[in-house]
Amino acid sequence: MPFRTRSLAISGALGILVALAGISIASADDPPQPPTSATPPAAIENYDYPGAGRILAEKGIKLKKGDGRIVLAECDQAAQQIRVLTVADDSVGREGAYCFKALGKAGYLTLELPRVFVVQAADHPISADLTANGRTTTVDVAKGETESVGEAAPGGAKSVLVELRVTG
Repeated sequence: MPFRTRSLAISGALGILVALAGISIASADDPPQPPTSATPPAAIENYDYPGAGRILAEKGIKLKKGDGRIVLAECDQAAQQIRVLTVADDSVGREGAYCFKALGKAGYLTLELPRVFVVQAADHPISADLTANGRTTTVDVAKGETESVGEAAPGGAKSVLVELRVTG
């Protein structure tokens, strides 16, 4: 019996090897198949601000990219928020104040917000990049402080806020 069992095992193993070799030869001759619809697409993060088109239409602020640690929020005087004051313009739907919530000790958000004249930090220091007349200036605002920028600063020009960063 042991001899017969061993012969069957060897025969079975050879059969499996022949079958596998046949499958691999056949699959080598077949053209590659496109992925099925069950295969999910590759996830690539581009850091675009979610809902940016809707926010531009509803609130008049163009949010571009960020790391998700600075988000637009409803202004609440009781909340610790970054506040940005701008010249309101009903013709483009721009409000006079925008508030942002910092979700960490570091973060960034690129945006376009014209006619900014005040930037206020809350519970974290921030840095703001503003452009005017083809030049970009960086303004650092300490925790809990307010800075006049753009046309509100002495000799300042109409400025566009282009980036906010939480720096600590």
